[in-house]
Amino acid sequence: MVKFKSPSRGEMTMDEVVDDIINYINEDTRRSYKIIVGSDSKVWGKETCFVSAVIVHRVGKGARYYYYKEMEPRIRSMRQRIFYEASLSLSLADELSRLLKEKGRDNLPVEIHLDVGNEGETRELVKEITGMIIGSGFAACIKPDACAASKVADKYTK
Repeated sequence: MVKFKSPSRGEMTMDEVVDDIINYINEDTRRSYKIIVGSDSKVWGKETCFVSAVIVHRVGKGARYYYYKEMEPRIRSMRQRIFYEASLSLSLADELSRLLKEKGRDNLPVEIHLDVGNEGETRELVKEITGMIIGSGFAACIKPDACAASKVADKYTK
């Protein structure tokens, strides 16, 4: 079972994360919210560290986030790492959407932030990766606007 960490809440299960998101939203229902998922990775010696993050953004008034890490054998191919990051995010977004819907909150669409952009070495992967996400029914965001992947998840790969 995946254990998430929250700087403000400590260690949590996925169900506890969903309950915390709903409680956070219920604290101020006048605001609008974004639910964002993103993943990043970093190669460390013989292993690759993958971090996936869930962010509940109270638009204009802060956010709360949760993340989990997993270590995999070293993945040398950047292309393979990027696709694995996207698949982790897609799986997490799918589970999060399902759990929110089960709790009557299917009005909270989940957006996926991807660690690719039109600048740099990932530019050749943008269409493939965003197509995979959009084709699965989620909104996709790329760098420099992909804060869940490039800021939150990236912070914990180090």
